[in-house]
Amino acid sequence: MLGNMMDTQLLIIDLLRHACDRHPSQAIVSRRLEGDIHRSNYAQIWQRSSQLAHALGALGVEPGDRVATLAWNTHRHMELYYAVSGVGAVLHTVNPRLFSEQIEYIINHAEDCLVFVDLSFVELLEPLQDKLTNVKGFVVMTDRQHMPATALAPLHCFEDLLAAQATDYDWPRFDQNTAAALCYTSGTTGNPKGVLYSHRAMVLHAQATASRELLDLNPDTVLMPMVAMYHAGAWGAPYAAPLAGCKLVLPGAGMDGASMAALIDSEGVTVGLGVPTIWLTLHNYWADNAISNTSLQRVCVGGAASPLGMVKLYQERYGVYWQPIWGMTETGPLATSLPPAPDIMALSLPERYQLQTSAGRAAFGVEMALFDADDQRVSHDGAATGELRVRGPWISSQYYQNDDLSAFPDGWLATGDIAVIDPTGILRVVDRKKDVIKSGGEWISSLEIENIISQHPSVNECSVIGARHEKWDERPVLIVVPNKNASITHQDMVNFLDGKIARWWTPDQSIFVSALPKNGTGKVLKNALREQYGHVLLC
Repeated sequence: MLGNMMDTQLLIIDLLRHACDRHPSQAIVSRRLEGDIHRSNYAQIWQRSSQLAHALGALGVEPGDRVATLAWNTHRHMELYYAVSGVGAVLHTVNPRLFSEQIEYIINHAEDCLVFVDLSFVELLEPLQDKLTNVKGFVVMTDRQHMPATALAPLHCFEDLLAAQATDYDWPRFDQNTAAALCYTSGTTGNPKGVLYSHRAMVLHAQATASRELLDLNPDTVLMPMVAMYHAGAWGAPYAAPLAGCKLVLPGAGMDGASMAALIDSEGVTVGLGVPTIWLTLHNYWADNAISNTSLQRVCVGGAASPLGMVKLYQERYGVYWQPIWGMTETGPLATSLPPAPDIMALSLPERYQLQTSAGRAAFGVEMALFDADDQRVSHDGAATGELRVRGPWISSQYYQNDDLSAFPDGWLATGDIAVIDPTGILRVVDRKKDVIKSGGEWISSLEIENIISQHPSVNECSVIGARHEKWDERPVLIVVPNKNASITHQDMVNFLDGKIARWWTPDQSIFVSALPKNGTGKVLKNALREQYGHVLLC
């Protein structure tokens, strides 16, 4: 027997429709590539998305077509989020920080018909255009005054396209399982893999993201996503913010400390999203300029493990709650979080800090399980480790145009994370499978060592890798970026770790560097560190 409910479809355009109807004057602030600060609201974004939908039709975009973007976090990119998916096409956000060969590969693999490009990435596309076999035109996301001299052709101006179009649009209704967005993983080996999101998945993900279980957004929130809109949909911010009716601050290309600090101060930002290195960059700027007062209340941090030193620093120096989240491109991306709920805030600071270095608990809709090497389930007792697998309504079931289902055993997504889950559902990622150090047949967690070293007052950043060893197979090597003017030695690191880890976990060597290599999303490239330092113990 079926229920007697209406069979309405969950479509992305309805998120923006809701914001326009209920929060029309709520602000959307963008730092644009032209150099100005642009102010808009949900009603205006709705009108411009409608104009853009008309323009897409005039350019020949049809339902199912893939439309690429190489763009920063701005109102124009947000308008594309809604117009492209709203007409039944697929928004393909391309990470411009990938190698040019990878950009060529994913645009061709997706068979994109148009490319929308920000001013700062036009030159990146010029040497590739003859290799982009399906692209029929390029749209520069600017006005006529700022159009660049470029060999890209056929070439269109974003604002010119919109100017000629009506501000209302009859948005089509279609099946909620229709593809809406495409994002390729930023993997460091092999070709990137595409994750194809449906309208249903993104609407459900937006509802979870705005809820108290994940980002806890409401009309009083001032949200600034410092994760790029070309990476995993800016963690769902362009969808969840309209649903919650919160003010949205889009930083454009301003990912440096001074630019972040200026927007936080001028716009009263209360919640930020970003990887740990983003908040390290902001802290370094604040520290250099003796700034300690901020409107920020929470930073929601994912993409890499949360260092205990940063958790404590943000609370004790700035009064900002460090909110861990976990997810992947394949998981929508947000799956778990630890908001500052009353039970968390009632804990002693040491107890709370420890939980803030975890990944938190799964949101409703996300099921988690641990599996051992024999593919058997592992107990969620807070001690037993296994590979984390997840499933749910916004979890990928396979990669786009890829028949390899090895990452999706028995209806689960195998994440590649080694983790523990305690009886209360708290997830703690121990390490990536590829980053665990195997020494003398025993496992060493690089993340746990990094977590401790991050608390050293002279350490700015650190990473631990497994280096080849003649006797023990691998041994840990610590790579450290010291604070400015700090003078530290390997023995200082050993002394700091003493009593906090098993002695045999102690790194055999410390290497001091000026910076750690990172990919386009701010994650430390441990494979690059292994290539450079993986044989230092054999020399």
